[in-house]
Amino acid sequence: MAKKTMSGLRLRYGRWHIDKRSKYFPGGRLRQSTSFREEEQEKAEELLIHKLEEARKAVEFGVRPDRPFEQAATKYLIDNQHKASIDDDGTHLDQMMPHIGSLPISKVHNGTLDPFVKGRLAKGIRPKSINNALGVVRRILNLAAGSWHDENGLTWLGAVPKITMLPIQGDKAKPYPLSWQEQRTLLKKLPDHLAEMSLYKVNTGAREQEVCQLSWDWEVEVPELNTLVFLIPGWLDDGEGLVKNREDRLHVLNKIAISVIKKARKQRPTKHLKRCCIHTGGKCNCAFTYVFTYKGYRVGRMNNTGWKRAWREAKLPVSRNVLRGVHNLKHTFGRRLRSAGVSNETRRVLLGHTNGDITTDYSAAEVAELLEAVNRLCLTKDQRGVHETPTLTLIKRKVG
Repeated sequence: MAKKTMSGLRLRYGRWHIDKRSKYFPGGRLRQSTSFREEEQEKAEELLIHKLEEARKAVEFGVRPDRPFEQAATKYLIDNQHKASIDDDGTHLDQMMPHIGSLPISKVHNGTLDPFVKGRLAKGIRPKSINNALGVVRRILNLAAGSWHDENGLTWLGAVPKITMLPIQGDKAKPYPLSWQEQRTLLKKLPDHLAEMSLYKVNTGAREQEVCQLSWDWEVEVPELNTLVFLIPGWLDDGEGLVKNREDRLHVLNKIAISVIKKARKQRPTKHLKRCCIHTGGKCNCAFTYVFTYKGYRVGRMNNTGWKRAWREAKLPVSRNVLRGVHNLKHTFGRRLRSAGVSNETRRVLLGHTNGDITTDYSAAEVAELLEAVNRLCLTKDQRGVHETPTLTLIKRKVG
């Protein structure tokens, strides 16, 4: 004799679904699918009973359901999929899941995170990288306690535990500005699209996401100087933790950067590509909008496996005390400006290190001054292929 089905459960297409009237749910009803198959009726019934009891306690006593951290992490990733740094956040969370994924969010604290921290340190991971992962956990817990509410109006978490970061004094890796020869070698090792992005970056001092998200809409012509610039909006999600202000930022293009843009312009389609997300109601992700793309679609990050492989093949330093990422291109740009005699104030503007005293409204004369500075990094016609201007000698500590 077949077992009687509990009220509120329905079998649809071989799976159990909940459809239960109850005063404890908004609208007086709970509708929810389950992952349980027909033969798992008892598990579906246990889930329904659990949901009803949770809802009753929440309404009558203000007791929050204790959701697993994995559920909170999934919500965070879905809510923030537009962020430039969401891939990095996802990687950090993947590393966390074996340690805290199944724990209730109320049980995530320094003690339960300790095995993760010790395990990463044992593998030689730098404290700064571990802190980046802990920072993602802290953001999720803050959201759970302050911004995320359930159907009963309760936050997911009652209070946020203190997550202690590791000390990083003396741990910070030092930048590695490239010499001209190192730059040439690296660019040859990079995939073509990354080489073009890197050439633009090292000649403008742009941040990684300013290059990845560079839009044709941000292009501004300066007819008085017969040139163009890119005005980067202050709301741009940088993803590098470097932007201290949210002011618009100017990319002043020297001759080399202009040539990169002209090359990219030739590859720009006249309309959105077939697989562009705009056709499905999303945001454009193709070369119609973005300057730098790979196979016609926007590049999420430069500091990827292609970059890391090229860095090694170019025989550049791989010591843990030296930065190996694309941010070295920005340091290279700054070092070359200084070597070329560009003033500190002008360097700050070109590098985007504003301090509140520098306006983002530029006259043609001011742009001309900035343009003259960045063009000092280019080779002159007579020197092309023979000598480099300015001569840049880097005194570096020998590293492994």
